[in-house]
Amino acid sequence: MPRTRTRWRLGLTATAFMVAAGLVPAPAHAEDVTDYAITVDPATKGAKIDDTMYGVFFEDINRAADGGLYAELVQNRSFEYSTDDNRSYTPLTSWTVDGTAQVLNDAGRLNERNRNYLSLGAGSSVTNAGYNTGVRVEAGKKYDFSVWARAESGTTLTVSLQDADGALATARQVAVTKSGWAKYTATFTATRTSSDGRLTVGSSAAAALDMVSLFPRDTYKNQANGLRKDLAEKVAALKPGFLRFPGGCLVNTGSMEDYSESSNWQRKRSYQWKDTIGPVEERATNANFWGYNQSYGLGYYEYFRFAEDIGAMPLPVVPALVTGCGQNKAVDDEALLKRHIQDALDLIEFANGPVTSTWGKKRAQMGHPKPFHLTHIGVGNEENLPVEFMARFKQFRAAIEAKYPDITVVSNSGPDDAGQTFDTAWQLNRENKVDMVDEHYYNSPQWFLQNNDRYDSYDRSGPKVFLGEYASWGNAFKNGLAEAAFMTGLERNADVVKLASYAPLYANEDYVQWSPDMVWFNNHASWNSANYEVQKLFMNNVGDRVVPSKATGTPSLMGPITGAVGLSTWATSAAYDDVKVTDADGKTLLSDDFSGDAAKWTHTGGGSWSIQDGQYVQTDAAAENTMVSAGDPTWHDYDLHAKATKKSGKEGFLVAFGVKDTGNYYWWNLGGWNNTQSAVEQAVDGGKSTLISKAGTIETGRTYDIDIKVRGRQVTLYLDGQEWGSFTDDKPAEPFRQVVTKDAKTGDLIVKVVNAQSSAARTAIDLGGAKVASKARVTTLSADPNAVNSETETPVAPVTSTFSGVTDKFTYTFPANSITFLRIKQR
Repeated sequence: MPRTRTRWRLGLTATAFMVAAGLVPAPAHAEDVTDYAITVDPATKGAKIDDTMYGVFFEDINRAADGGLYAELVQNRSFEYSTDDNRSYTPLTSWTVDGTAQVLNDAGRLNERNRNYLSLGAGSSVTNAGYNTGVRVEAGKKYDFSVWARAESGTTLTVSLQDADGALATARQVAVTKSGWAKYTATFTATRTSSDGRLTVGSSAAAALDMVSLFPRDTYKNQANGLRKDLAEKVAALKPGFLRFPGGCLVNTGSMEDYSESSNWQRKRSYQWKDTIGPVEERATNANFWGYNQSYGLGYYEYFRFAEDIGAMPLPVVPALVTGCGQNKAVDDEALLKRHIQDALDLIEFANGPVTSTWGKKRAQMGHPKPFHLTHIGVGNEENLPVEFMARFKQFRAAIEAKYPDITVVSNSGPDDAGQTFDTAWQLNRENKVDMVDEHYYNSPQWFLQNNDRYDSYDRSGPKVFLGEYASWGNAFKNGLAEAAFMTGLERNADVVKLASYAPLYANEDYVQWSPDMVWFNNHASWNSANYEVQKLFMNNVGDRVVPSKATGTPSLMGPITGAVGLSTWATSAAYDDVKVTDADGKTLLSDDFSGDAAKWTHTGGGSWSIQDGQYVQTDAAAENTMVSAGDPTWHDYDLHAKATKKSGKEGFLVAFGVKDTGNYYWWNLGGWNNTQSAVEQAVDGGKSTLISKAGTIETGRTYDIDIKVRGRQVTLYLDGQEWGSFTDDKPAEPFRQVVTKDAKTGDLIVKVVNAQSSAARTAIDLGGAKVASKARVTTLSADPNAVNSETETPVAPVTSTFSGVTDKFTYTFPANSITFLRIKQR
C-alpha cells in the first residue's frame, strides 16, 4: 500500500462535499424526494461474475498479526525485539524484571535462527505486559503455557497469571529437568475475566528461557498456533472469494537477503515465505515495515490454512526485487534474483506439490498432506520503477509458466490510480500480455462517486484487473456509501475486474499506522466499521451474472472552481516570496512581497511561519501540512504567482488554490513522496485524490517560479515559465448508483441501489417484463453520513425487511444516505 500523507477526519455530509465542489445542487430539506428511474433488461446476458470477485487483503499493519489475528498473548515472547524494529525497542520490551535477568546472543542460544534468549538469575522473575492493557483471559477458559528452558542443575519455574486485583488462575510449578534446551508446558483455567493480566515466570535457580508463550485453547477452529477467534470469524462472515497475503509494503521493502550468517542475520528484510514455516521456535524474526517486530508465528502455512478454512482462494505475493513504498530501488544481483525465482517455484510446490516432493513433504509434516490448491501468485507490490519491475517480472513469469502453466502470475500498476508511473506500467503490462494487473488506490469519497465508470472504457481483450487495495479516506458511513457506489461499477465491469479487496483489513486501536481500516479491535473486543458492513453486504449478495440495467442521473451543477490561495510544506522548510493573485482582467486581488508583516495570511496548519529577510519562511523541517491561506473563498478565474525555495527537509513545497477551508482545497505538491514526484491533489472534506502527477524532484536552495491559471474548472500549471500540466475538474460526483445481478442458484434478481445524498430517491423500477414474485427480501444500510461504528455503538448495521409491492414495474423509495439490496424471486 502506498505511503499515506496523513489520516483524515471527515466532517461534511455526502451531499455537502459534492456541493462544496460545485457538483450537485443542495437539497432544500432532508425530507426532499428526488425522482429516478431504473430500467432492467433481463433477457440480455451481462458479464459473468466469478465466485472470487470479492475477497480480503491481510497485511501485518496496525498490529494485525502479533497482538491481533495471531492468538499469542505474550508480546516479545522470544526476546527478539530490536532497535532495527523500532528505535524505542530493547530485547526486554514488554517485560519487567524482578531480580537479575539479561538477554544474551551467544552460542548458548536455542537455535541459529532464534538468536536471543533470557538468562534468568536464581530467585528472579520476569513479567510480560501482553498487548493493549495486558493479557486478556476469560473466566472458565483454558490457556496453554509453554516455554523452552534449560538449567544446569535443574530448577522449578513458578508461572502465574494475575492483575492488579490478584490471581487470575492457580499458579503452576514447572520442573526444568534438563541442562539442554527442552520444551515445558502447563495449562491455566482462568478464574476471573480480565483484560489487564500479566504473565510472570520465576525461577528458583539460574535458568535460560526462550519462547515464553501463553495461547488460548479456544482459537478459530480450535487449531494449535491458531488464530484469534472473533477476528477470524469476522472475516469468515464476509464469505470472501480470496485471501491476498502477506502484503503490501512488507513484501517489497528492505533487504532481499535471507536471514543467515552470510547476511549478518539481516533484520530489515522483505517478507520471504521460507522464513515463516516449520516449528515456530525455528522461524526467523524480522523488522516490520510499519515500525514494530513480526515474529512470523503467523506464517505462510497459517495463511494457507486460514484461506482454506474460510473457503477463500489463497493469493500470496512475493518480492520482485524492486523495492517500493518510498524506497524505490531496483536490486541488481542475478544470483539473488534466481534464488527468489526458485523460492517462488518452491512456494507453489509447498502449496500444491505431492507429499513425495521436497516442499510438499514439508507441508505434510506441518499437518496438511492435502494440497492447498494455489491458482494465483502475485509478483511485486506497488513498484514505482515500472521498467525495472517488468524486466524482473518477466523472468518470474517465464520460470513459473514453464513449470506450472496453470498458475496465473499477477503483475501490478504501481501505487496510484493514474499518472506517469501508472501509465507506463499499464503500457508494459499490455505489451507483455500480462494476465492480470493489481491496481491500488486510496482516494476521497468524492473520487469514488466520480469514478463509477472507471472500468467502462478498459480494453476487454487486455489484461484483467485485480483491485488489490482500495478505500476512501475514512470509516464513517459516508465513506461506505461512496465505496458502495463505486462497487456497483466494479460489478458492472466484472468481465474486466475479476478480483477486488478493500484494504487494510485489521487495526488494533492502540497501534495504528494507517487508517481507515475494515475491522477494529483491542485485546478484548472487535467491531465492524461501516466499510465492513458495506463489504459484507456486497460479498454475501454477489450474484453470478450482471443483468444489464440503466438509471437516470442526478442533474449536475457545474460552477467554476472557487476559493482562496495557500502556501504549505510537508517535512520540509521552505521560503515563499512575491505572491500575487490577479483576476481574469488583470486586476490585482492579492500582492505580498513580505517586506512588512504576514497579516494577510491565516495559519491553519502545523509548523512555524515567520518573515525572514523579506520572505515568508516555514522553518520546521519535520512539520507536516503547515498551510497558511489568504484571500476570499469566492475568488474564481484568477492567476496565482509565487516564488518558492526549498531550504531543507525531505520534500519540496505546496501551493494551494481553490481553498475553501482546512479540508477543501487543491494544491500543487511539488517534490512530494520523498521528493520523487509532483502532483495536483484535491482535498474534499479532508480526503485527498490525485488529479495529475509526474515524476520529478525539487532542488534545495533553488528558487522556482510557480504560476497557476484557474479558468472555470480548467487549471493550467507553469513551472519556471514552462507549462507543467493541466486538468479539468468537471466530473460529476453522481450520488445515485445501481447495478442488477442474478443469482443462478436461487434465480433471484438482486437490485442494488446506492443513494449517497440527503434526500430520498423515489424510483420507478422497470424489470423489463420479468415474471417475479410480489415480495422482495430487502437489506438496507442507512445511517447519518458521519456515523462511525465503535466498540460500544453500531449505528451502521444492516436491517432486513420485506417489500410486498413488486411487479414487473413498481416504485420504491430508497432512503436518504442508504444502500439497499432488493432480492426479487423470478417465477
